[in-house]
Amino acid sequence: MTKKLIPTALAAAMLLAGCSLIPTYERPAAPVPTTFPGDPAQPAGPAAAAVPWEDFFTDPRLNGLIRTALENNRDLRVSVLNIEQARAQFQIERAALFPAVGLTGSGSRSSPNPYQAFDSSAGSVSSQYSVNLGVTAWEIDFFGRVRALKDQALAQYLATEESRKAAQVSLIAAVATGWLTLIADDELLELTRQTLVTREESVRLTKMRFDNGVSSELDFQAANSLAETARASYAQQQRTRMQDENALALLLGAPVPADATAGGIKGLDSVKPMPDVPAGLPSDLLTERPDIRAAEQQLIAANANIGAARANFFPRVSLTTTLGTASSEFSGLFDSGSKAWSFAPSVTLPIFDAGRNRATLDSAKAGREIAVAQYEKSIQTAFREVADALAGRATLGEQVRAQRAQADAEAVRFRLSDMRYRNGIASALDLLDAQRSLYTAQQSAVTTRLLQLQNQVTLYKTLGGGWATPGNKG
Repeated sequence: MTKKLIPTALAAAMLLAGCSLIPTYERPAAPVPTTFPGDPAQPAGPAAAAVPWEDFFTDPRLNGLIRTALENNRDLRVSVLNIEQARAQFQIERAALFPAVGLTGSGSRSSPNPYQAFDSSAGSVSSQYSVNLGVTAWEIDFFGRVRALKDQALAQYLATEESRKAAQVSLIAAVATGWLTLIADDELLELTRQTLVTREESVRLTKMRFDNGVSSELDFQAANSLAETARASYAQQQRTRMQDENALALLLGAPVPADATAGGIKGLDSVKPMPDVPAGLPSDLLTERPDIRAAEQQLIAANANIGAARANFFPRVSLTTTLGTASSEFSGLFDSGSKAWSFAPSVTLPIFDAGRNRATLDSAKAGREIAVAQYEKSIQTAFREVADALAGRATLGEQVRAQRAQADAEAVRFRLSDMRYRNGIASALDLLDAQRSLYTAQQSAVTTRLLQLQNQVTLYKTLGGGWATPGNKG
C-alpha cells in the first residue's frame, strides 16, 4: 500500500497543476496609419525581408566585406552569446516544472554528554546512517507560477534571437553604407586632385600674365588663393578617407582589404545596382522587422510575469519524498529490514507580507505597460524610417539627375571661360568663378549620388531585409 502511495500522489499533483493566471495576450493595435505617406508606387518583386543580402548586394567587393563582418564583428558575436545565455536561462526555468531526483547519503554520531568526546567512558554514543533516493522540495505548480516563469524565459529567449537578427540587419547595412562612403571618398579625392591640377595651371598662367603686365596682382593672388583652397580640401578629404576606413575596419572586425574599392574607375557609378523593393503596408513591418518582433516578445514576457506575480497570492505546495535505507550501524545500511521512506508535502499560505505580493503584482503590471509603450514606439520608429527612405527614393533620383546636369553645364562654362581668358576676352575673376562653381557642382553631384545609394541600403534595412539566408527566405 505504501509503495503505491507515492507515485499515486505524484500523478495526482501533476494532473492538478493545470491552472494559469497569465492574462490573455492580445497584440496591441499598430499606432500608425494604414499606408505610408504619399501612397508611393510599389515596384514589383518580393518583400525586402524575403530577399537574402547576397541577392540584394551583388557587388563582389561588398559581398566579401559583409562576410568578413558577419564572421568577425564583436557586437554580433555578443548578440549570439546573449542567445546562448537566454536559452540556458529558459532551460533553467523549464527544469523547475519537473521533480529533481537525487541520491543523498548522511551519517551522524551524537552523545548527550559533551565530555564524551574526550572520555569514551563518560556516556553513550548513538549513531544514525541513511541513504535515500527521492525528490526534495518540488513545487507542485497548482496556480501556474513556475509555468509563467518558464513562459517569460521563453519569450525573452525568442526576443534575444530576434535582437540578434536585428543586429545582423544593422551590421550589414552599416558595412554597405561604409563601403559606399569609401568609394565616394576616392571619387572626391580624384575630383579634388584634378581640380588642384587645373587651379595650379591657372596660377601659372596668371603669374605669367602678371609678370608681363597683362593682369594685376589681384588676379594672381585670387588664383593662388583658390589653388590653396583646393590643396587644403585635398588634405581634409585624405583625412576623412582614412577615418572612414577606420570606421569600416571596426565594423569588419579586421583591416579593410586593399582591393575593397579597387576597380572603381567610375567611382559610385561602378557599383552594381541594387534592386528596388516594394514597401508593402505598415502592417507588414510587424512580421518582417526583427526589432519589432523582439519588442513584442518582450511584451509577451512582461505579460507572463503578471501570471507569476498573481500566483504569489495563492498557496505554494511543495513535495519532498524519499525512499531508501536507514540504520544505526554503517555496516547494516543495506541489511534486511533497514528500508525507510518518507512523504512530506508542505503548504505555504501567504497571510501577511507587508504588501510585498501586491507591490510585485503592481510592478509586473507597470512592466507590461512599459513593454506596450516600447512595442508601439518600435512600430512608430519603423514607420518613420520607412517613410523617410521612401521619400528619398521618390526624390533623390531627380536630384542626382539635376545636379549632374548642373555639373555638365558648369564644365562647359569653365571650358568657355578658360578659352576667353586665354584669348584676353574674359577677366581672371570670370575664370576663377567658373572653376569654383564647377568644383562645387561636381562635389554636390557625388555627394547626392552617395545619398541615393545609401538610401537604397536604408530602405532595404528598414523593411527588414538582411537577416534572411538563401535557404531561409522569410
